[in-house]
Amino acid sequence: MSDRLSPDVVAKVARLARLDLTPDELDRATGQLSDMLDHFADIDALDLSDVEPLNSPYPLVNVLRDDDEQPTLDRDEVMASAPKSEDGRFWVPPVLGGDS
Repeated sequence: MSDRLSPDVVAKVARLARLDLTPDELDRATGQLSDMLDHFADIDALDLSDVEPLNSPYPLVNVLRDDDEQPTLDRDEVMASAPKSEDGRFWVPPVLGGDS
């Protein structure tokens, strides 16, 4: 377990995140987070000076299609198929409060 992380620190972070952890959950979270910090420290200790930075493990280039304008549906036809419309917009009942 990492000595950089105490249960008090984890409890404080949990409190800030509004997590109500039981003592068992706090112990488990402290252990898991400590293991993660130890793993990060192991990675930091590696000599990576001769390793090229990698943005993606796959040799992808722009995979998005060109943004070509395409024909759309006729607005009046779409609005005519709506159960109810008003001033060229779909009318939907209120979700919170109000009359439907």
